[in-house]
Formats: sequence, C-alpha cells, structure tokens
Amino acid sequence: MSDWQPCASHDALHLRASLNRLVREFFHVRDVLEVETPVMSQAGNTEPNIASFALEFSGRTDGAPRTRWLRTSPEYALKRLLAAGIGDCYELGRVFRDGEAGGRHNPEFSMLEWYRVGWNHEHLIEEAAALVQAALALVGRSGQLRVVRYRDLYRDALGIDPFTADDEALRVALGDVLIDPQGLGRDDWLDLLMTHRLQPAFKTDDMLAVIDYPASQCALARIAGDAEGHPVAQRFELYLGPLELANGYNELLDPSEQEKRFARDLCVREARGAVVPPMDTRLLGALASGLPACAGVALGMDRLLMAMLGTTHIANVLAFDFPRA
Repeated sequence: MSDWQPCASHDALHLRASLNRLVREFFHVRDVLEVETPVMSQAGNTEPNIASFALEFSGRTDGAPRTRWLRTSPEYALKRLLAAGIGDCYELGRVFRDGEAGGRHNPEFSMLEWYRVGWNHEHLIEEAAALVQAALALVGRSGQLRVVRYRDLYRDALGIDPFTADDEALRVALGDVLIDPQGLGRDDWLDLLMTHRLQPAFKTDDMLAVIDYPASQCALARIAGDAEGHPVAQRFELYLGPLELANGYNELLDPSEQEKRFARDLCVREARGAVVPPMDTRLLGALASGLPACAGVALGMDRLLMAMLGTTHIANVLAFDFPRA
C-alpha cells in the first residue's frame, strides 16, 4: 500500500512554503498586521450554500454552548478586531467547509484574508492583483489584469442580460449542461452559468476581476447603484484563468442590515431542510460599536497554487488530501 505517501510532489510543497513566505513579506512591507483568530466559534456561517462542520466540546463551559463550529473563514473575528481598532490586518490559516470534496475542493484548505481600513473594493482589486503577480513570478509567469462588470461579462459572452433575463432564459443559456432544477433559484442559475459556461473560457494568464454583482448576491458587501441605475453589490471576484481565486467586498457597516441578511439566510436554510446554525451576535455587536469603513478580501491559497502550477487537481498542491488525511 502507498496511500501513506503525500499527494503533492516535493517541489509543490516547497513552492507552498515559498508562497507563504512571500505573503508575509508582502504584507510586512505594507504595514499590514498578521493576526490569529479562533478556529472554533459559538456561531456558524449562515450563508445557504456554505456548510459548517460542528463539534461538541466535552469540558467545562460555564454555561456557554457545547456545540462549536469550525470556521469557514476568519471574516467575523477579523471584523471584531477591526471594530476594536486593530487597523489593517490579515490572517493566513486553515478553514473548513463540509460537503466540499473533489477535484478542486478539499474540506479543509488554506485561506488568506485581509482588510484595508479606508479602502473600497476597487482599491483592493489592485492590491490583490499585485499579490497574485508576485506569486506568479515565483514560477516565472505573469498575468494581465482586466476588470469587467458582471452584466457586461454575461452580455458579451452569452448574449443575455443577467439582471433582466427570466429563469427560463438562464436555463436555456446553459445549453447541454444538465442540472436538476429542484430547489434552484435565480442566483443558482447565474452561478451555474459562471462555473459551466463562462469560467472554462477564461484565458490561462488572464487575471479577471468581475465587479458590480447583482444586489441579491451581496453577501456582506454594501449595495449601491450602477451607471444604469441598477442596484449592485460592491464586491469583486478575482479569477486567474478558469480558477476563482478571491472574493472581495466593500464591507457592510450597518448592524441592522447585517442582522436582516443573517435572518434571510437562515430562512432559506430552514426552507431547504438544512442545518440552521446560530448567527454571530458578537459580529453584530462589533458592527454596532462602529466598524471602520474598510474593504476585505479572501483568497484561496490552494487555488492560487493550482493556478501557479497549471493543475486542475487540488490534491497536487496538498501534502495529504481528504482521502489520505
């Protein structure tokens, strides 16, 4: 038997170490503080399409819940630090998502997340692209950044307007991609068009930043009007070739709006029969105390390594993937 052996080559593991070192140097010279936040939390991620792992603590809790949730990102804890006045900060560490295993996914993976006080998401695009450029230089490559509006991307590539097309038009645009429609909503069809029709056509060395997402896909981003009067989420996703690397927001500051979004997420989960985790009231408290205007972005380190090495298999950049863990 050889399943004790690592999945990744020695070269890939050395490259991961070099990338981690580059990240820390990148932020050190920019005076962005590295921090560490809890991996286990009393609250889970409410986002309907992300599943959190839960575990039971057997020791003394002094009345606190025994159920703890493994973080799907360090976002909420980092925002609590921002509200406490820590300033620009980042975390590089492991995060966990249940049900995500396969060629491009592993239930535990490495995420880099950082926040810039006083910036918006468009400023952050430039810094995220600079980091990716520096990473590509480690393997003798470079990429050209291009920024495109979500609406223009769908119009130009698929001939449909993602803001006005009905659900049937979105299903037809999938062509011969067969998907069970049970329980799928409008944003699910738009996501499927992105992953099955648009991303595969992205050029290998193109860094594509997609901005002005539909307001329904705001997550934790602010909403504003675009040039045509449509409400859009002030967020971006950064792609390198067909791989999505990063997701960034001009961060929502309003605690009441955030609580409404949490509640809406939980209603969707309940309707789907999914687990309904407790919402993060400490994050709401931090927002109420005054989160400074900021922009934040989460970048998948394993995805970046995959793009750097030109592989579509996450196992090729992990010491041990889920089947060998």
